[in-house]
Amino acid sequence: MPTETLRIPTADGHADAFAAFPDDGERHPGVLMYADGFGIRPVLREMARELAGHGYYVLVPHVFYRHGPAPVIELPAHIGEEARTEIMGRLMPLIEAHTVERTLRDADAYLRFLTTRREVGAGPVAVTGYCIGGLLAVRTAVAHPGQVAAVAGFHAPVGAAGPDSLRRLTARVHFGHAETDLTPAALAELDQALDAAGVDHTSEIYPGTVHGFTMADTDAFDPAASKLHWDHLLRLLGGALDTC
Repeated sequence: MPTETLRIPTADGHADAFAAFPDDGERHPGVLMYADGFGIRPVLREMARELAGHGYYVLVPHVFYRHGPAPVIELPAHIGEEARTEIMGRLMPLIEAHTVERTLRDADAYLRFLTTRREVGAGPVAVTGYCIGGLLAVRTAVAHPGQVAAVAGFHAPVGAAGPDSLRRLTARVHFGHAETDLTPAALAELDQALDAAGVDHTSEIYPGTVHGFTMADTDAFDPAASKLHWDHLLRLLGGALDTC
């Protein structure tokens, strides 16, 4: 599976990035993948390669590029619960500094870059994200209704986008929530808002999961939930992109 390290021109500099794509010389639908708060690292590279193996060009930008190249904080090979608390304490100022305005400026640059790659076919793209990356994915989709055909977020605070933003989603949607992140009542409220806006969506709590369940380098990893996430993501992308 071909991979490459890239630099994406943005309004505020250059964002380092990683891409994976099929080795067949063909053009494929583009997918913008936002990492979780820990950022680009081996597990994200492997996830990008896994998705690319299903026929997509997958671009993973380093969203905290304003603070230096990835990784901005050295990470252990496995992020245990004790390390997670310490690392997140150091990352929170970066997350808090990543304002909506920065998110939208960067999204413009990421999508422009993605859609001009020679390996990416014409037509709409998809955006997916994990943890804080899921929120960035939603904001990107809302800001680019004619370009983003599908958006997914996993163990992500998607509700933080706000009801007005969620109502403006035109893409097909899947949200996979951790059981520790969202109560059934909160899920019902989210679904009600999406239903009222006519958003084509699925949204569910993955049973027995904790925040971070897709990440194989953390204590939160849940193999069954990870497989469920791939099943939902591939179904979403297949319906939204492969039929366009």
